[in-house]
Amino acid sequence: VFIAQSRASGSHRDLEDEELTRIFVMIPKSYTEEDLREKFKMYGDIEYCSIIKNKTTGESKGLGYVRYLKPSQAARAIEECDRSFRAILAEPKNKSSESFEHDYYSNNTRQEPRGNTLPFCVQPEFCSFEKNESRIQESVSKRLSVVSRLPFIQEQLFALFDLVPGLEYCDVQRDPYTNSGYAVIQYSTAASAIYAKYKLHGFEYPPGNRLTVIFLEDGSDSSE
Repeated sequence: VFIAQSRASGSHRDLEDEELTRIFVMIPKSYTEEDLREKFKMYGDIEYCSIIKNKTTGESKGLGYVRYLKPSQAARAIEECDRSFRAILAEPKNKSSESFEHDYYSNNTRQEPRGNTLPFCVQPEFCSFEKNESRIQESVSKRLSVVSRLPFIQEQLFALFDLVPGLEYCDVQRDPYTNSGYAVIQYSTAASAIYAKYKLHGFEYPPGNRLTVIFLEDGSDSSE
C-alpha cells in the first residue's frame, strides 16, 4: 500500500528512504547494538542499528531502530521476526520521535493486537488465533463494515482487503453530507472475514487514519 501510494504521488524514492526501509522494535534493555544487529541480520542487509537511550541516564529504553537497504528486507523482518519484538515500520525522521515512542508504547501494551504489521498467511483457516471469551461470544459473519474518518478509494480499499484470500466484493458507499468513509466487505467464508477483522481493525490506512472493522449480519448461521 505504501509503495502504491508513493508511486502515484511521484515521490517513491523519498517515501522508500523515509518509511519503507527502517523498522522500530521493542527489545530487552540489556541488548547492545551488536545484539540487535545479530537478531535481524538474517532478514537482509542492514545499513545501521541504533538503540534509543534515556538522555539523562544513558540507559536503554528497550526500543531500537533497524535500517535495511531494501524495503523487501524490512518487510521480511516485520513478517518473520519473533512477535515479542513488536516490529513496525518506523515514522519518518522528520516527525517527533518522542511522540512516536509514546504512541508505540500505548498501542503495544494493550491486550488486543494491532493490525499494523499485517503478517498475512495464505490460508487463514490454518492460522492460530488468540481466543478469548469476548471474541468467542461475538456474532460473526462473512460480511464486514469498514468505517473511517477519511473517504475511501474503491481500488485501494479492495486491494487492502484482497490480501486476505476469499474476498467476494468491496462496496464503497459515499455520504454526500460528511467526509467520512464507509464500505461493506464480503468474503466467501466466515474464517476469512474473521481473519480480516482480526488483522485490519485498528490498522492505520492511510497512516494516521485508523480503520474500524465490525461484523455485519449476513443472514447465515453464526454458530457455524
